Amino acid sequence: MLIVFQSILPIFLLVLLGMGLKRTPVINRSVWDGLEQLSYWVLFPALLFMTMAKADFANLGNLSVSIAAIGAVLIMSGGLLLAWPLFRNAGTSGPAFTSVFQTATRWNAFIALAIAANTHGAEGLLTVGLVMAAIIIPLNLINVTVLLWFSGRERNYLAILYRVVTNPLIIATLAGILVNVSGIPIFAPLMKTVELLSQASLSLGLITVGAGLRVADALKPRAAALVGVGLKLIVFPIVAVAVGSLYGISGDGLVLLALSASVPTAMNGYLLAKQLNGDADLYAATATLQVVASFLTIPVVMAVTAQVAGG
Repeated sequence: MLIVFQSILPIFLLVLLGMGLKRTPVINRSVWDGLEQLSYWVLFPALLFMTMAKADFANLGNLSVSIAAIGAVLIMSGGLLLAWPLFRNAGTSGPAFTSVFQTATRWNAFIALAIAANTHGAEGLLTVGLVMAAIIIPLNLINVTVLLWFSGRERNYLAILYRVVTNPLIIATLAGILVNVSGIPIFAPLMKTVELLSQASLSLGLITVGAGLRVADALKPRAAALVGVGLKLIVFPIVAVAVGSLYGISGDGLVLLALSASVPTAMNGYLLAKQLNGDADLYAATATLQVVASFLTIPVVMAVTAQVAGG
């Protein structure tokens, strides 16, 4: 477990660097919104495109992990929806429930990809990239639908469809897959440009994750925030490992599946919560707590899963 911890430490040091830089006068505060948008619209899509364009789709082991990830997402989402009456009876409002749902099902791909690259090299990057390709569309569709349904907004299915088809992560993933399977030649200098952008995505993405955290919101967390932490960092990995094991996945594939499930929630869910009338403050507090707690839980999840996968 010490090796895993040492591999994860640089990732969290970059997150802490982002937290520190955001709170010092060294960098103009207006930079952070632009950096967040740059990562979301340009750098991260470039990484996804390159990963998918170079992926070996003939590797059935990687594809099995992707299928298991979809199953874990569907089970987790279905379980939370079935538990809505319990949340409602406990006094949780519709907007608050959407933040519990989002923080329990979304995952921070910046962190997952960085850890996978550190612990498993190019194969880890590819496997987690394929998991992303498999679950980006269903995750966004499910979460946007839940936000529109429970937050009191008009239940406009055309708006849901529009947000899905215009998502830059989805577009980049599909474009990379298209280039891969069709063999479309891409001008070499253009591909090199995209590759350089993708190389910048992980480090800058982790820094923006840290900059987006709101420590003050997490100092006195609501009960719903603690529920979101437990669901994402403990329950979701257990569900993923169970689904993967039933599907016959073992070895590094199962460990990487557990890693994908055990990382904290994605920060772009906070933007969705603000735009679609969710509980954005609850989302920010839960995301902050998850990042802090995951520094300890991710090594445990990976180490325990490695034992299960090897057993």
